Order: sequence, then structure tokens, then C-alpha cells
Amino acid sequence: MSKGLIGIIVFGILVVFGGFWACNKKNSFVSLREDAKAQWQQVESQYQRRADLVPNIVATVKGEAEFEKSTLEAVIGARAKATQVSINPENLDENSIAKFKAAQGELSGALSRLLVVSENYPNLKANAAFADLRVTLEGCENRISNERMKYNDLVKNFNKSIQLFPGSLIAGSMTAMPYFEAEAGTDKAPKVEF
Repeated sequence: MSKGLIGIIVFGILVVFGGFWACNKKNSFVSLREDAKAQWQQVESQYQRRADLVPNIVATVKGEAEFEKSTLEAVIGARAKATQVSINPENLDENSIAKFKAAQGELSGALSRLLVVSENYPNLKANAAFADLRVTLEGCENRISNERMKYNDLVKNFNKSIQLFPGSLIAGSMTAMPYFEAEAGTDKAPKVEF
């Protein structure tokens, strides 16, 4: 065998292995992106779970107290807005996440006001159903937080993988996915007044 033929064979083997590596790398990018999209569905699922609890909370509160009507109306209105906003995981971008966060933030604020105002009603505080719903709502908020953290971890892994060398050579047209970020002003403790 001549040296030229050996060189062609070695080059051919390198090209084949390089092709397998590139295909494997591209597939890993797709897998990471799909994991992040699936996790976004979990985030939305937990927000939906919270929205589904709101009618029960409102019904319990109405049944127990002559409650502040404006607070209940704010909760009902915020829930309606929050359930109308959803994001297609295929089109995750910063604008769609910002709209989703704004609607969910309005519901969070209304629920916070409801829970704070409920402190003024001893019968409501003593109501076992309301206490159970309150604990369930706190659990929902914890689940939402956990799902958002998992989503951001998956987005971080995907974004790193398409930007680090040599993966960046294979990533092609794949773009970085947006993170779920905290609302502006959430770094300051809320002021509660009675």
C-alpha cells in the first residue's frame, strides 16, 4: 500500500468520525432545547394549578365574611387575565415571557392582598377550609418557584452548549433561549399596611 492510499484512508476515517460527532452534538442540542420547552410546560402547569385554586378561595372567603368586595373583584379579574395568557413553547422569547409574567404577577399581587386583608377577619382565619386553601396556595407558590428554577437550569445548559466551542461550530441557526427572570422591584420587601 502506498503512503497516499493510507493517507486517504486515515482522512476518510477522520471525516466519518467527525460526521458522527457533529450529528451527535446537533442531536444533543435538540434534546436540551426540547427538555427546556417541556420544563416550560411544567411552569405553566403550576401557574394553572394556582389559577384553579382561586375560585375555591374566593368562594370560601365570600361564605365566611362580609369581605372587601374590591379585593375579591381584583382576584377574580387577575385570574381571568392570567388564564388568558399562554405561551407556545415553540415560540419562547423574552416578550412572550414578559407578558406571561405580567399577567401572573397581577394575580400574585391580588392573592397577596387577599391573604393580608383576611387577617382582619377572625372567623375567616379560623375557618379550616380557608386555612387548607391558604396552605395549598403556599405549596403552589413553592412548586412554581421550583419549576421556574428547573426551567432556568435547562435553559442555562442549552445556552451554554450552543455557545461553547466546539459546539458553537455545529449549533448553526440555534439561538439562545430566554430565562425566566424576577420582576423589577422584587428585590425589595413589600410594604404591608392595614
